[in-house]
Amino acid sequence: MNLNISGRHLEITPAIHDHITNKFIKITTHFDNLIDVKFILSIEKLNHIAEATIHLYGTNIYAKCIEADMYHAIELLIDKLDRQVIRYKEKNRDHHKSEGSIKHKANV
Repeated sequence: MNLNISGRHLEITPAIHDHITNKFIKITTHFDNLIDVKFILSIEKLNHIAEATIHLYGTNIYAKCIEADMYHAIELLIDKLDRQVIRYKEKNRDHHKSEGSIKHKANV
């Protein structure tokens, strides 16, 4: 998994980088088949904006959060991504039982 963190009009400090990687562990515990993750942090006037795109097999998951505090925006962003990843995992899970559990009747 590649984790890319970049900033627009913002320098990515080691504290911000560590905060994102520590919070992102929550998502990897639910779903570990992540290919690529891109975080973009930016500041526009008084708003701190955190955006993320997760590239999975066959789809991309995107979320954006705008808050007054960057750390709070990152935490809310991680929560949004976590809900979306869980929903994706449940949607793509095979809901059929294995073939061994189905009782086949012989044609008479």
